[in-house]
Amino acid sequence: MHDTQQDPVDVGQMIAWIADGETPDGQQKIGTEHEKFLFHRQTLAPVAYEGESGIGALLERLLTDLGPGAEPIMEKGNIIGIVDADGGAVTLEPGGQLELSGAPLDDIHQTCSETGRHLRHMLAAAKPLDIGMMGLGYHPVAQREDISFMPKGRYRIMSRHMPKVGTFGLDMMLRTCTVQVNLDFADEADMRQKFRTSLALQPVATALFANSPFKDGRPSGFLSTRAHAWTDTDAARSGVPACVFDPYFGYEQWIDYILDVPMYFLHRGDDYIDVAGQSFRDFLDGMLPGHEGQLPSMADFQDHITTAFPEVRLKRFLEMRGADGGAWGNICALPAFWTGLLYDSEALAAAAKLAEGLTANDVMEARLSVSRDGLRGQLGGRDIHKLATELVKLSSDGLRRRARIDDGGNDETGYLAPLREVVASGETPADRLLRLYDTSWGGNLQQIFDAEQYQ
Repeated sequence: MHDTQQDPVDVGQMIAWIADGETPDGQQKIGTEHEKFLFHRQTLAPVAYEGESGIGALLERLLTDLGPGAEPIMEKGNIIGIVDADGGAVTLEPGGQLELSGAPLDDIHQTCSETGRHLRHMLAAAKPLDIGMMGLGYHPVAQREDISFMPKGRYRIMSRHMPKVGTFGLDMMLRTCTVQVNLDFADEADMRQKFRTSLALQPVATALFANSPFKDGRPSGFLSTRAHAWTDTDAARSGVPACVFDPYFGYEQWIDYILDVPMYFLHRGDDYIDVAGQSFRDFLDGMLPGHEGQLPSMADFQDHITTAFPEVRLKRFLEMRGADGGAWGNICALPAFWTGLLYDSEALAAAAKLAEGLTANDVMEARLSVSRDGLRGQLGGRDIHKLATELVKLSSDGLRRRARIDDGGNDETGYLAPLREVVASGETPADRLLRLYDTSWGGNLQQIFDAEQYQ
């Protein structure tokens, strides 16, 4: 709940808030987020919030299963999430996709253990309700009207605004799932290098993890229908911020970008006030229409920064946002991939070299290319498959040098196994699904629910 009596915030404080995320090498953490679709096993229909077998009931059961230390997140009497005792949180996406926002952890071993613990709790809570879960980037069967919005005020505002600014905004909200990793930076120069490198190479991750070739019950013509949806969601808050490629890019330039992102809402108590499309700069000047004389607090700014959706987002850490949701192993592979590239200085320097010379326009064009063609796409005239092969090798080398060893004597390189298979075969998860659809499934997409659900 936001306190409207908080002191006003200025641009200097916003910059300082970002800079306060600086974390020395050796202390940098890994936070993994992953979403999954829920469906009724008997009908395969999406799960609504209400009812005895609804998402509200599932969250209540999960809260009980998590035991002491778990706390519900409530909005106007509805449970909309859970803060667990391990430092993570379970939250609701607009169409009922359930997300684990993982705790900041030291290594991929811990991340994968957290993933396993969460999915086991979810399976235990979902089984009595006959609810299944699957990891894909885009719902293969359900249409927009088949999916109901969750009872969160911010989503109602977003759903009204999205059709005004893009073709696929409601699809993004209701029909997509992602896996992302949040990584730290040591200082402004480290942030700049990591941000620019990861943003330039994000299309490679999109290709490697492409896992959404279906829409409305048939092949969509894209390997990542999720990534394609993002290309026409809301250009003012998504895509590839050109400022990141400026040689002098830093915290201040990022805040300039964020202030130019149109607002969605003001959060006051339990209420979300619709100010969609208005200017945060006007708010800073006390000239927000209908709220003249009011000035934003730090909480308002922190809310606002969460409404920017570029392929990489800077808060007090960097969020890699380019991958489709996927199988259990891919949930571990995504953080392993970026950790190996960004948390080892030698791998980061080599990845930055590969990204050198790429522009925002190159990356924008590549987003379209990989959403359609996956590893057969192009980035700045370069072959994505070749780049992916090089980057998986660089990441593996980086993880090996990190030398984070588990109790069994294993380093973190094993978590890249799904990606090694992809680059060796040239077949993304989406290519595999299309092959199954054309062969053993006989064009019956209902079989994806059995094949891709978490067990």
